[in-house]
Amino acid sequence: MELREGNGEGIDSWKEVTLIYKAALKMIETRMEILNDEFQHVHRYNPIEHIKSRIKTPESIVKKLKRDGRESTIDNMIKYINDIAGIRIICSFTSDIYRIADMISEQKDIRVIAVKDYITFPKSSGYKSYHMIVTVPVYLSDRTVDAKVEIQIRTVAMDFWASLEHKIHYKFEGDAPEHIRNELVECAKMVSDLDARMLKLNEELIAIAHERML
Repeated sequence: MELREGNGEGIDSWKEVTLIYKAALKMIETRMEILNDEFQHVHRYNPIEHIKSRIKTPESIVKKLKRDGRESTIDNMIKYINDIAGIRIICSFTSDIYRIADMISEQKDIRVIAVKDYITFPKSSGYKSYHMIVTVPVYLSDRTVDAKVEIQIRTVAMDFWASLEHKIHYKFEGDAPEHIRNELVECAKMVSDLDARMLKLNEELIAIAHERML
């Protein structure tokens, strides 16, 4: 490994870096589970289908630092890499995406430092997802460290598309044949249409249930 030890924010080893970012992921996951349970209790509905989390590998971090022309140090890793800790929140409907983002933003000790809305403004590839970079306090025995976490929020359909796109990207090292890229864009349009139709169907079901209660 080329990562060399530094002392950024008191973090002086890869093992400690991993400990801190894993703790940050646990905190975010626990918050989301609590909010999901509360939403079920109040509204009889769970906006979150499931949650995935991961810590970026040292090799991937070094590759990203090199690509950006930066030295592979612990300090640079903490300062410049925003997605060392990543969490993906999968929901049923597009309306849930913004509801979940609002719930995260309203948490007093979670600070939102950047947002990229690829739902409203999809990538040219067809990729859709809502990205947030947040910091969450990790309380250690002798200090508190604000750790960055990248949160991605997307529907089940968007996640299915993104998973395939990710596999194709790595298989062809970012240079997939044009007909495959074009087909992915068409599939993305189909995913968007499916999400819109499923949302409309769900809203109709809610309206019918509401009418029956009157």
